[in-house]
Amino acid sequence: MTNNTKNVPSLNSFLTRVLLLISGLIAVGIASTIFFAPDAFYANYAIDIGTDVSLANELKAPAGMLLVGGLLILTGVVRKELTATSLGAASLIYLSYGLSRLFSMATDGFPNTGLVSAAILELTIGTICLLVRMRHRKLYCASRDGAQGAWNAVNAGGGVSLP
Repeated sequence: MTNNTKNVPSLNSFLTRVLLLISGLIAVGIASTIFFAPDAFYANYAIDIGTDVSLANELKAPAGMLLVGGLLILTGVVRKELTATSLGAASLIYLSYGLSRLFSMATDGFPNTGLVSAAILELTIGTICLLVRMRHRKLYCASRDGAQGAWNAVNAGGGVSLP
């Protein structure tokens, strides 16, 4: 029986790991900054939190999800079996942020240029992660189907016989 999985690029390839490392570090870095230095972070976008405790609370809540998502993305760097999950998480996180920003721009107008740049970066990272995830899934399914065909050919003509 032939092994058709040898031609499938590893989900844990160097470039995929670099992509996950960069996207995970960005997410964790942003979330951590929002948690511990929200005034400085949002000042870059001309947003003044001031003494509004409710606003600070509202901004830190999604930062918690971003932190968890970033940590999940980073696990794909070191745990091969979670690489596909990490790519999926990165796609969902970055594309949801970027597409939400586009929706806001369409309905509310253009924000600070830093937030427009953030949307471009988010859409770029999310799209790259999605394309890498789709490519690996396509190659994996093709190799799996080939291996299944080889298995069926070996067992054709009666299957397993018991004594």
